[in-house]
Amino acid sequence: MIYGRYSGGNSPNRDFKIAVLTLIIIFSLSLYAVRLFTIQVISGKQYREDTDKISTDYDELPAQRGEIFDRNNNVALVINTDSFAVELTTGNIPKGYYDTVTTKLAQYLGISKSSIDEKIKGRYNSYAPVQVKRNVPLNIISNIAENITDFPGVTWKNKPNRNYLESGSISHVLGYVGTITDEELNLNYNKGYKDGDVIGKTGIEKQYDLILKGKPGRVKRIVDAQRRVLNSLTDIEAPESGKKLVLTIDTTIQQLAEQALGERVGSIVVLKPATGEILAMVSYPYYDNNLFSSDDSNLLYKKTTQMPNNPFLNRAVNAEYPPASTFKIIMTTALLNENAYPEEKTILCPGSINYGNRIFRCHVYRSGGRHGPLNLKNALAQSCDVYYWIAGRDYLGVDTIGEYAHEFGLGDSLQLDLPADTQKTGLVPSPAYHERKTHKEWLGGDTMNMSIGQGDNLVTPLHIADMMAMVCNSGVIYKPHLLKEIRDPVTDDIIQTIQPEVLKKADNISPEVWKKVQADLRYVITDGTPQYPLANKSVQIAGKTGTGEDSSLLADHWHSWMVTYAPYNAKPEDQVVVSVLVDGVNKWEWWAPYASNIVLQGIFNDQTYEEAVESLPNVKYELTYGRSSSRGRQE
Repeated sequence: MIYGRYSGGNSPNRDFKIAVLTLIIIFSLSLYAVRLFTIQVISGKQYREDTDKISTDYDELPAQRGEIFDRNNNVALVINTDSFAVELTTGNIPKGYYDTVTTKLAQYLGISKSSIDEKIKGRYNSYAPVQVKRNVPLNIISNIAENITDFPGVTWKNKPNRNYLESGSISHVLGYVGTITDEELNLNYNKGYKDGDVIGKTGIEKQYDLILKGKPGRVKRIVDAQRRVLNSLTDIEAPESGKKLVLTIDTTIQQLAEQALGERVGSIVVLKPATGEILAMVSYPYYDNNLFSSDDSNLLYKKTTQMPNNPFLNRAVNAEYPPASTFKIIMTTALLNENAYPEEKTILCPGSINYGNRIFRCHVYRSGGRHGPLNLKNALAQSCDVYYWIAGRDYLGVDTIGEYAHEFGLGDSLQLDLPADTQKTGLVPSPAYHERKTHKEWLGGDTMNMSIGQGDNLVTPLHIADMMAMVCNSGVIYKPHLLKEIRDPVTDDIIQTIQPEVLKKADNISPEVWKKVQADLRYVITDGTPQYPLANKSVQIAGKTGTGEDSSLLADHWHSWMVTYAPYNAKPEDQVVVSVLVDGVNKWEWWAPYASNIVLQGIFNDQTYEEAVESLPNVKYELTYGRSSSRGRQE
C-alpha cells in the first residue's frame, strides 16, 4: 500500500481558525480591561463608599435634652438624670445558653423572661442589639457588671432620663416626653427626627422640642457582614446638648395659686399685663409628668385618662366656659365709648323683666330682692342683670357687642406658646352663627343673654385674664407667653430674650373711657358684691365677679369667676392680673374671690399661702366655717 506524504505546512483553514481565536481573546481581554477600568476608576469612589457603609457602623451618643428653669433662673423645673438602657445581642450568646442568660437577666431587671422573649422575637442569632429595658438605675447596672461573665451578649448605654422636679399644677405647662410614634415621625421626617427618638408630647416640651432636643453624637465602628464589632475607631462626633429654657413662671406664685385653688376643679392664671408674661398657670386636677418615663407609661396614661375630670385637660386654655358677669366689663366699656346710654341715668331693676314669652330674673331675685334704680357704676358694682339686659338689647345691639368682645380678644386665638391643638378660641355668638346652629332667627332675648355673658358666649380663663389686661393697659393686650429666655446650656449666656408683642390694640376707645372703667372696677371691690371676700388692707384691688350657668349642672352648681388686678393705682408694669375659675362640677361655695385675695395678698406681701390666709381674717373665717357656702349664689 502506498501512502501520500504530509508536508506539515499551514493550511488556509487552520490560519483562519487561529485568527478568529486571536480576535476572540483580544476582544475578551478588552472587555475585561474596560470593566476593570470602570470598576476601579469610573465607579471606584462609589464602590469604596458602599464598602465603607457595609463595614462601618455608628453607635449613637445621646444628646442631653435642654433643661427648664423658672423665671428667676434659680429653680430647676426639669432636669436630666443618669439612666441606662440594657441591650441584648443574641448573636454573642453561646449556642444553647439563651434561656439561661435571659432568665437570669430578667431576675436582675425585675421583669419577666417572656417580656424579653417578646422583644427578641425574630432576632435570634442577630448581632444587632435589642433594647430589653430602659430607665435602669445605676445599682442594677453595677450588679450586672460585677457578674458580667454570666451575661454574654448583655450591654448597656447611658440614656439620660427626664426628671420633672415640679410635677404638680405646672404639669400642664411643662408637658412630658415619650418615644416618637409613626405618625409623629411622618409629620417631622424633614426635621431630623428618626425612629426611636424621644420627642415632646405636650406642653413646653412639645412646643419647643426642636430647641430642647439637641443633636446626638456618634462613634464609628468596624463590623463584619453579620454586624459583629471588629474594631472601634477613634472617630467620635460629640453630641450637642439642647438649649436651656427659662420660663416666665414664678414657682413661688405658682405654688401660692395652686394652694389657693386647692382640690377644686378649675384654674388660676396670673399674668403681667405690661408684658404678657404668665407668672402662674394652675389647672386642677393635674397629673405627674414623671409617670411617663417608665416602661409602663402606656398603661399609666390609659389609667390617667379614665380618672374623673380629666387630669390631662389644661382648663386655663383648653376648656371653655360662659364668661358670665365678667362680660359686663366689656359691656360697660362699650356703653361708655359709644355714648349709648348716659352713665348717670338709671334703669329700674324690679328683680325681673318680661320679654317675649319668657321671664328674665336678675340674680338678686333668687334671694327675693330687687336692685331698684341703678346707674352704670352701681349696675356694674351690683352686677345687675336687668340693667345690662336692657342696655344691651335696646342701646347697643348684638353687632356692637360682638365688635367690642372681639376687640378684647374674645372668640380669637391668643397665640399662647403652647401647642395649638391644646388651646380653645372661645366663641362670640352672632346672628349668622345662631341661625346656622339652631336654624332659628336671632331674637332680642338672645341679645339679652349675650349681654350678661351667657347664651353661646364661651371663653377660657386666659381670655378673661387678657380681657382685664386690656383694661390695665388702657387698650393694649400683649401676646401671652410662657418662654422668657433661651440660654446656652454650657455657659448660661442668654441667646434670646422674648420681647413683648402686641396682640390686640383698641385705638377707637378713648383714654377717658379706660380711666372710668378702671375706677368702676375698683368701686366693684369697695362697694359691690365681692367687698367681703376681697377685703384687703395691704393692696388696692379692682375686679369683677361672675357666675356662669350651665344647664348640664346640678341645681346647686355654678361656674364661679373672679378676675382682678392690683395694685389699682399703679402703673401697668407694676400690676398683675389674676383670673380664677372654679368649675361648676364643684359644689357651690363662691370660692373664686377668696382665692383671688389669697394670691394677691401673697404676691404683694411676699407671703406663703399659710401666711396670706392668716393675714386675711375674712378668708380664714371662710376656710374655717364655710360661710359663703350657706349664702346661696352670688354675682
